[in-house]
Amino acid sequence: MNATAIDEWMMRHALTLARRGLGRTWPNPSVGAVIWRMEEGQLIIVGRGFTQSGGRPHAETMALSMAGEAARGASMAVTLEPCAHHGKTPPCAEAIVKAGIGRVVSAMTDPDPRVDGGGHAILRAAGIEVVAGLLADEARAVNLGFIHKIVDQRPLITLKLAQTADGYAGVTGRQLMVSSANSKQRVHLARANHDAIMVGVGTVLADNPDLTCRLPGMMQFSPVRIVIDTHLSTPIDSRLVETCGTVPTWIMIGPNVSEKSVENMRSKGVIIERVSLDPSGHLNLRDALRVLAEKGITRILSEGGPLLAEALAEADCVDTVEIFTSPDRLGREGVLAVRSGLRQRIENQQLFYADEPVTVGRDRLVHYTRIM
Repeated sequence: MNATAIDEWMMRHALTLARRGLGRTWPNPSVGAVIWRMEEGQLIIVGRGFTQSGGRPHAETMALSMAGEAARGASMAVTLEPCAHHGKTPPCAEAIVKAGIGRVVSAMTDPDPRVDGGGHAILRAAGIEVVAGLLADEARAVNLGFIHKIVDQRPLITLKLAQTADGYAGVTGRQLMVSSANSKQRVHLARANHDAIMVGVGTVLADNPDLTCRLPGMMQFSPVRIVIDTHLSTPIDSRLVETCGTVPTWIMIGPNVSEKSVENMRSKGVIIERVSLDPSGHLNLRDALRVLAEKGITRILSEGGPLLAEALAEADCVDTVEIFTSPDRLGREGVLAVRSGLRQRIENQQLFYADEPVTVGRDRLVHYTRIM
């Protein structure tokens, strides 16, 4: 195996590690790192790691700790440029230099203005060979939430929608169980690899949901619950409020809600954020997403149904869409799952591409990805 093939192999391993941390490293990106060396013609991995929960320790620190003295003269693959700024911990670039790493393969430059090439510069100044840009597109896909937070002041948005065979999400005023058990398990896994779940207050009033990850052994990976609620209509006895001590609940409200109502909700442990209204009097989603990005959120799974999905599409804030279609028909008029604004976008092949449909239990899943 030649050196280029080894670099790619190690970077793919690092990307796999990076994906393990998705949903648990915010406000930091989820990064993967692998350290290897050649001994008597044999490739030996001596260290590997990924960003830990809460964003620290960083992937490079984890990998260097595992490698110990074996890092000296070795090569490292890292999915994002090593940090170059002093924060709660010293820069990873300096740690790499101190450990004696001889060569670094980096997938992409960190868009954070505190880094933005500075990590690579520290390594090169120390005489370390740096190969940048390997599997950059794959790394960008993993880091997209962090990139959006830094560059666009908003998190990545994934829409999850379920529909009957004839295209309906349900019936007005009545909850309709559309997805199969297999599809629900996949959604719970998606919850675990996003920083937050977002719904509109209509979903809270209609379903009184828990919005937690209920896969066996994964309850601790339940993300922040976010409610878009212009007038603070979320009931004080709703599950989202009653359980906010276990899983955080944040409610985004408009500027005109009374301070007494806000304080009543805050006394229960709910985080309240006021944001502006759009010209139609609804919550300004761009402003809400900016506030969430400022609080460190990088990845949101929207489970708020057709109205919220349409509003996010109209705000041009949708990055991926997953549509689960049941084989069963509603057989009468109902609430359309995919409204016209969202449909026009995902069917525009210059904006989105669709993966081949896959079968999930008895349902069909189509995944749409925004073209970067």
